[in-house]
Amino acid sequence: MSAVPPEELQPPVVQQRVAILKRFRELLKSQRDRFKTYLDTLESQKKAIENGSADEIVSHVDLEEQIVADIFSIQKVIDPLNDMYRALAKSGENDDVPDLKAALEGLRTEAAARSKRNQELLSRRMTTLNTEIASARPLNPYRGKSLYTQTGAGTVIDIRG
Repeated sequence: MSAVPPEELQPPVVQQRVAILKRFRELLKSQRDRFKTYLDTLESQKKAIENGSADEIVSHVDLEEQIVADIFSIQKVIDPLNDMYRALAKSGENDDVPDLKAALEGLRTEAAARSKRNQELLSRRMTTLNTEIASARPLNPYRGKSLYTQTGAGTVIDIRG
C-alpha cells in the first residue's frame, strides 16, 4: 500500500514553489543591483554639484529619473511575488531571501539619505549662485525712478523732420 503524499508535497506544488522562489530571488538581486547603480549615480551627481557643472548635473538627474522609474517598475513585480512567497514558504530551508530583503532595505535607506544630501547640496549651491548673480549685476542709477518724474530742463523734439 502506497501512501499518497499531502497536497503541498505534490510535484506540481513543489515545482511552483521552486519557480516562485527562483524568480523572487532573481528580482530581488536585480533590484539590489539597480539600487547599487543608483547609489553610484548619486555619488557622481554629488561630485558634479560640487564642481558646479550644470550639464553634468542635468545628465545625472536624467539618469537618476530613469533608474528610479526602473526601480519602481521592478517593485511592482516584486510585491505580488513577495505575497506569493510568504503564502507558499512554510519552511525556510536554505532560504537567502531574508538576507536579500535586508540588503535591499539597507540600500534603499542609504539611497534615500544620499538623495536627500544631494538635494540639500544642490539647494545650497543654487543659493550661492543666486547671491553671486545678484551681486554681479551693475547698479542701475534709475532703478525705482520714473523717467517722466525727473526734474530738469524740458526738451523739445522736432518730429516734422
